[in-house]
Amino acid sequence: QLQLEESGGGLVQPGGTLRLSCAVSPFTWDYWNIGWFRQAPGKEREGLSCISSTSTNYADAVKGRFTISRDADGTVYLQMNSLKPEDTAVYYCAAGRPLSYSYCSLYQEDFGSWGQGTQVTVSS
Repeated sequence: QLQLEESGGGLVQPGGTLRLSCAVSPFTWDYWNIGWFRQAPGKEREGLSCISSTSTNYADAVKGRFTISRDADGTVYLQMNSLKPEDTAVYYCAAGRPLSYSYCSLYQEDFGSWGQGTQVTVSS
């Protein structure tokens, strides 16, 4: 009955920024690996980033532009800078069980609980 809820999506111009939030309940701080995924129309869902208790991981498509972090209350954020039109998608956060060596996976099969998604549109 783990619940995740994304927020912070919206319309932004190319080159702009957004910060997405993922509220996780019940509160478990950093127990869960939390991943960010996105799905654009007609495309497969892709993993973007994840955070474990000790590490982070990023897909090449967003490396250097997106940053994942976690607050003391367990909320996980995705700071998105230098947004491009191709970043337009529904963004999801998901929770998965810890993996060996606190590795954070970018594969959706490793995540069992999902939020409902938040729309990000990058357009001029």
